[in-house]
Amino acid sequence: MKNSYCMNCHSPHLERFIDLGSQPNGNVFPSLNDLDSEQMFSCVMLVCTQCWQVQLQEFPPVDTMFTNHPYITGLNQPVVTHFEQLTHDIVQKFAIPPNSLVLDIGANDGTLLSKFRDRGMRVLGIDPCKRTGQLAREAGMTVFEAFWNRQSAEAMKQLGLYPDLITATAVFYHLEDIHSFVQGLEIIMTENTIFCTQCVYLKDLIDKVQFDHFYHEHTMIHAIGPLRNLFSEYGLRLLDVDFYPIHGGSFVLYVGREESRFPTTRKIDDAIAEEKRAGLVRLQTYLDFSKRVEHNKQALMSFLTQIRSAGKRVFGMGAPLKGSTLLNYYGIGPDLVECLTEINQYKIGRYTPGTHIPIVSENAIDEQPDYYLLLSWSFLDFFIEKYTDYLNTGGQFIIPHPTVNVIGKDRQSQCINRVVAK
Repeated sequence: MKNSYCMNCHSPHLERFIDLGSQPNGNVFPSLNDLDSEQMFSCVMLVCTQCWQVQLQEFPPVDTMFTNHPYITGLNQPVVTHFEQLTHDIVQKFAIPPNSLVLDIGANDGTLLSKFRDRGMRVLGIDPCKRTGQLAREAGMTVFEAFWNRQSAEAMKQLGLYPDLITATAVFYHLEDIHSFVQGLEIIMTENTIFCTQCVYLKDLIDKVQFDHFYHEHTMIHAIGPLRNLFSEYGLRLLDVDFYPIHGGSFVLYVGREESRFPTTRKIDDAIAEEKRAGLVRLQTYLDFSKRVEHNKQALMSFLTQIRSAGKRVFGMGAPLKGSTLLNYYGIGPDLVECLTEINQYKIGRYTPGTHIPIVSENAIDEQPDYYLLLSWSFLDFFIEKYTDYLNTGGQFIIPHPTVNVIGKDRQSQCINRVVAK
């Protein structure tokens, strides 16, 4: 699908601000026999100068990206811990009682739903991925195998299912048609229903140069301002917003019907005002961001080349989808990073998309490298704790954002951008 008009406001005023070249489907990890048959797709980011929605210029059909998705929420301990906190916060904020019906859109393996079930709530999921949906069903949860849109909402309405709470974590920016998604909400929400969506926050992404959040699954990246306009188009109103450090900086937005009994808090206006102060409504902000990405690219590539020439060994930590964006755009292959370590069985024994770095089990590493390039950089604190012995014995982490930094035994960051420039 190629966008000639804004996915949010339908304006034709779209400006390109970064071109990440040809990228593979970052969640398709090829086997040795499939290395020569990968499909590549353009990865160009646009910003609408009418509503300031950031979006991809084009992307593959979403059914090719999500029906066999390898991501499993329950394997990501920082996310599991975050979901425990998020569940508590939602229930406390809106006084949601036991026996309420919770619908999770993009339920994955049911990890979030399980937290609500533990609180005595009835739970229901919807997810197009057969593999992860089966994991949720094996855990005793009902998960419909489908995308969320007008049609699935009408089907749920026919069944007489009206959720008290609807959640969508790391889903609301994966959409081919965001209007159909919101129309589905409008169909199924009552005046008492709360819709809660967690998204990577555009403001943090720009501030921290997290360009690797741009990939084909992320058809849009959100800020609060453009979403207020979108929801109001369908008689829905922003109620509140909270911010969390998960995924490098995320917001959790709460939405109700216009006639909801819950008021809109001051935090909504405050957040939108802060977005304006941060320059999210100026094209130059995005052009400057692109320049910072290029500076980081040069710094990291120079550093990797230097340490490899000195005989140092470099592995990659994790094989997240955002890692595929970074590796492909920077041009990092097995000559610079020998392998990536993983715990996900669906990735181990395969290769990174496009760059063909072997992926191995982290338990299979007999001799640790001199450096780990932390592709799962958003969980830095988790890995520092997990790899305490490695760091204490001289190992080092390379962190790619917001500037290229190295962290070692003293846990102090050394900025490589300045070192390389000398």
